[in-house]
Amino acid sequence: MSLERGRRGAARDNLHVSAEINVTSLIDIAFTLLVIFIITAPIMQGGVEVRLPRAQVRPITAQEDPFLVTVLEDESILIGETPVPAEEFDEIFPQLFEIGRPSTVLIRGDAGAFYGTMLPVIATIYRVASEAGASVGLVGDPIEPIP
Repeated sequence: MSLERGRRGAARDNLHVSAEINVTSLIDIAFTLLVIFIITAPIMQGGVEVRLPRAQVRPITAQEDPFLVTVLEDESILIGETPVPAEEFDEIFPQLFEIGRPSTVLIRGDAGAFYGTMLPVIATIYRVASEAGASVGLVGDPIEPIP
């Protein structure tokens, strides 16, 4: 038995150990991931799709990020990108406004949104913002910019 162990030990000493890494496959993987990210990046852009009504409007020139409230065609209401039940909007909006203290509130209403859904939202926003001295604006899609 000691003879067999000696032979195995000698065979191991003759093996050449290579510590090189095959970089070609790593480069292939890196390029594949890069292509995947380039293709999927435009798809992953956040935001809420709103079909804004068209009018002669001026571009938004807010110095800071405005507080966005969106009313969609299906009558759902979003503050930022967070859905808010219509029944609870009167309670939730003043609390969020107090926390954020924005100087501007912008209302984005979908062109197909029902006026009966829009009016209570606009009234609540105007009441809360005017008490705090903030401005309120409606967002539209420009037909022609006003000079």
